[in-house]
Amino acid sequence: MKKTTNMKNSLNIAIALLVAFTLVSCFNNNKPNYQYMPDMYESVGYETYGEYDVFENGQEAKLPVEGSIPRGYTPFDYENTNEDRALAKTELKNPFEITEDNINEGEELYTIYCAVCHGDKGDGQGILAEREKFLGIPSYADPARDITMGDIYFVETYGLNSMGSYASQVDHKERWQIAMYVMNLKAALNGTPGLLDNQKEMTSDSTEVATPEMEENKTKTEASNTSEEETN
Repeated sequence: MKKTTNMKNSLNIAIALLVAFTLVSCFNNNKPNYQYMPDMYESVGYETYGEYDVFENGQEAKLPVEGSIPRGYTPFDYENTNEDRALAKTELKNPFEITEDNINEGEELYTIYCAVCHGDKGDGQGILAEREKFLGIPSYADPARDITMGDIYFVETYGLNSMGSYASQVDHKERWQIAMYVMNLKAALNGTPGLLDNQKEMTSDSTEVATPEMEENKTKTEASNTSEEETN
């Protein structure tokens, strides 16, 4: 009985293998019998910029909508000309708050991208200047330069003379952070207060300090107002 059962199992396995082999042998890899998603098997290979009726106005590279701005891009309304550089020098203002964090970020970026030429102190004595790879790099304290943050940002964006543009290396905010730090270097070379010191001084000047005379006048005014209210 056991032997008969084993023979039946073997026969069933043999039949199953024969059926599977028959089905597989009928397949044609180049042309399957059933294509549930024919586009996946036989995709249309359009020629680049070819003329096809399925494309509106033909196949072409699509331009962005007029007036649109790429993500992460900040418009800069100054052309790379001496005239626009002069304008940027006087009217282009730093849109970011002057903080210790921003200045510290500017120092790190300056060390990476600028110090090799301009020097760690901004005196134009970077390692490339010392090796005479570039000559005549001016100090930030040079009176003839009279640099401003707007001027620095403009030069970082477009480059100047032997210095190329750094717009691809540092983004909009990073360029302003470098400009903040450069102004601090300029102040240090000239022996004048830095940006944060100037900011504190301006804040202090705008806050009126109460003197004893002012307090006395204030008391008299309050007393006079109180007396008038009682009379009324």
